[in-house]
Amino acid sequence: MPLSPPAERQLEHRRAISIDGYLRKDGLYDIEAELSDIKTYSFPSLHRKHVAPGEKVHHMFLRVTITPDMEIVACEAAMDQHPYSSCFLAEPNFARLTGLRIGKGFLAAAASRVGGNLGCTHLRELLRQVATTAFQTVHPTRVRLEFEAEGKPLPEGDGYDAAITKYFGGANAVLNSCMAYAEDSPLVKHRWPDRYTGKD
Repeated sequence: MPLSPPAERQLEHRRAISIDGYLRKDGLYDIEAELSDIKTYSFPSLHRKHVAPGEKVHHMFLRVTITPDMEIVACEAAMDQHPYSSCFLAEPNFARLTGLRIGKGFLAAAASRVGGNLGCTHLRELLRQVATTAFQTVHPTRVRLEFEAEGKPLPEGDGYDAAITKYFGGANAVLNSCMAYAEDSPLVKHRWPDRYTGKD
């Protein structure tokens, strides 16, 4: 269902984020993100002199390579467009994320390595989305590959999703993390009846 009809308005700014998750032939995973910002009007710029309507103010890329256990083995950042002449100096610092594991506490650990004047605000914003995309890429793929290796079809109904949730840490990891996983929700009643707290 779409949003309600908007008030009369004029587009001023557009941010586009695209993130893809890849399974590599070597068994690792690449999570690759692209961010761009444009304005619908021209404006002056200290380092670029002039930015035309539709010209990218920011155009940045981030690739995080991880193991099936979500450990970062490589991280690469690149900037095609940025507002200030020194922005690109943050690119190599994102390699400092190598060795971190995507999971609980990841964003805080990442901030300790590329936070503040060590990094880039926009690339750090991408990290949260990269992390959730990693979960959406790695765990479902691992489950699918396991069933394929055993020559079995994916389980019907809730079975596939339940198998994926085990990689997240099961009920203890996801209970009350959102409305669907609320302790009194129909999903929890179905999947973990012993943890269900709602009305029968």
